Order: sequence, then structure tokens, then C-alpha cells
Amino acid sequence: MRRADGTRVKNEVPMYYLLPQFLPHKYDAMNMITVDIPEEPLRKYMNEKHRKGHTVSHMALIMTAYLHMAAEFPCVNRFIVNRKIYQHDDFTISLVVLRPGTVGNDDTMGKLHLDFTDTVFDVQRKIDEYITVNTATEQENSLDKAMRVFCKMNGILRVVVGLVRWVDRNGLLPKSLIDISPFHASLLMSNLASIRTNHIYHHVYDFGTTSVTMTMGNLHEVPKRGPDGTIVLERCLPLGIVMDERIASGHYLGLAFSKVKELLANPELLESPGVVEPIAK
Repeated sequence: MRRADGTRVKNEVPMYYLLPQFLPHKYDAMNMITVDIPEEPLRKYMNEKHRKGHTVSHMALIMTAYLHMAAEFPCVNRFIVNRKIYQHDDFTISLVVLRPGTVGNDDTMGKLHLDFTDTVFDVQRKIDEYITVNTATEQENSLDKAMRVFCKMNGILRVVVGLVRWVDRNGLLPKSLIDISPFHASLLMSNLASIRTNHIYHHVYDFGTTSVTMTMGNLHEVPKRGPDGTIVLERCLPLGIVMDERIASGHYLGLAFSKVKELLANPELLESPGVVEPIAK
């Protein structure tokens, strides 16, 4: 059975068909980890690109590394709905954007559509375009408009939301709604360092199709053993990651995030398109 945003996985080992039966909700199956990314290779690369007239942000580097990893490890782009396993047909990232000059809750959310062959320069361009569109204080994006319509329903809002959840559970949610929904994405990502906040473990929403969340926090120092055996402090960018363990084994996910660290230790690799592996469905 196809959904508007994914294809049913049919050739997985039996355990992965049974797991959603015993763990029907994402909050039953959340695993959390902090991945510390050494800052020195990132800073050196960004400074070098700046001297050549290119602006590359931490966000673009992290996002591209994850994108290229997902091209090689396609199971991270899976999701569970109604106790069935699906593969996303595309790669999207939900992002929160704070509108400039605002205080408190005046932020918005939207989705960034990426291609697995995007380079770090493609991703940076898409981020810049996304921020320009979504921080315009004089206009609402599609999600803002949809939420305003929902809020006007007052007494029947609970019934309408229940209907939307039932429609989504049964694979009948229209593509037009999926395209604006921040709950239907390959990854939810938030740069908390931009508001000088530490990384957190952001829950995965039980509604929708997002199986992995990631937050970037303030730089911090991580102890490591130096070449001479002494303990030294390494400045790192922490990523708080929460995963739905039902999409892949711990070993698979461990290899996937080791790949992210490998790419970010050598950011020049992100200037080439990612290696797209055949997707098993």
C-alpha cells in the first residue's frame, strides 16, 4: 500500500514487522544520544570558504552530512504509521524559524526539501532561501494560514483533529496537507545554539512521519585522551538526537552516525554529491 509520502517496506526481517505491534507508539521506542562533533575542522573549513567568498554555516554542514548519510543509510529515512513500516519518497527537514525583532512565541515552522545529490553549497543556498521567505514578518507561510483556519473551528476542533489523525493513520491524508505539515518529515532539526541554549533531546511526535529529531547546542569542551596519554579538552558542537528505534537496529544507527562524524571531520567531502544506495523496500 502506498501513501502520498511513502512506500510500504515489504522485505525486512520479521523482527521489524513485529516491533510496531508490541511498541505501537513512538514514545515507546525513543532512543536518545548526544553526538559531539569536533569544532576545529568545521571552523577551519568555514574560514577557508569565507576567504574565497563562500558563506557556509554550521547548520549547512550538519544538515548536508546527515543528508549524505541518509543517502548511504536509507533506513534512517523510514517511518512507522498504523504499525506498518514505510520508506519516505523524498527527504525533508522541519525547521523552526524565529522572526526577527520578536519576543516570545512569534516563530514559525516549515519544511526544507533537499535532494540526496545536494552539495553543501546547494544546502546553504536552500537554507538562505528558506529563512528569507519564512522570516518575512509581513506575511504568513502556508502552515501559519492552516493553523489559523484550525483555530477558528473552536468547538469542533477536537473532532477535526481526531479526523485528521485517523485519515493520516490510514494513509489518506492529501499530499497538499503533508507538504505543509512539520510533523511529516525525514528529520526535525533545531539550532538552539542560535539562541544561546544547550542542546536538548527533542521528542519525536507520535503524529506524523518524523522518526528522528536533532538539536544543535552551545559549543562545549569534551575531555579526550591526547597522543601522549594525557587528558585534553576538545571544543565540540553537541547534537542531541532522538530516534524511533523501530526503523533500524542499534548497530545500523550507530554506523549511520559514525558516518556523520566521519564526513564532518572532513568537510571537503560535502562539496561532492552524496552516494545514493539502492533503497530496499
